[in-house]
Amino acid sequence: MEGGGGERAVGVVRRLMAAKAESRKSFSEIGEEAGLTNVYVAQLLRRQAQLKPETAPALRAAVPGLTDDLVALMMEPPFRSYHPDIVHEPAIYRLNEAVMHFGESIKEIINEEFGDGIMSAIDFYCSVDKVQGADGKDRVVVTFDGKYLPYSEQRSDHMMSRLTRKTS
Repeated sequence: MEGGGGERAVGVVRRLMAAKAESRKSFSEIGEEAGLTNVYVAQLLRRQAQLKPETAPALRAAVPGLTDDLVALMMEPPFRSYHPDIVHEPAIYRLNEAVMHFGESIKEIINEEFGDGIMSAIDFYCSVDKVQGADGKDRVVVTFDGKYLPYSEQRSDHMMSRLTRKTS
């Protein structure tokens, strides 16, 4: 399900991607013009993120083919999902494999550096960059930049529902 939400979403994503193709710009070029990360631009055009009103003019300037109705649809909260078969696509499979392989070590380093907590996937930035390796070959750099979220101690005197509940 491209962009989630069924057939309507698939049609919207096709139209958004057609507007991108018509612009003849890459996600990175659009992102640079709009002040967004390349991954966020892709998320917007795949209806996996919500376009904010203050960002719409810059995105429309970067992608002139975005019509009023497409921009309005992009401003609606998206249904974030993915088609389960997508995990078999080789690039996505390898990303999952890398996270699974390095995940335990990444978790240990997060705990060592920050304490008991996790990285937010909501207050989160992601970008994909191309660099040249020491051997002269192209390398892919995927950056995950998420806010640290500590786990809370479950103290009953901090639980608002208990503080406002009358006791007998």
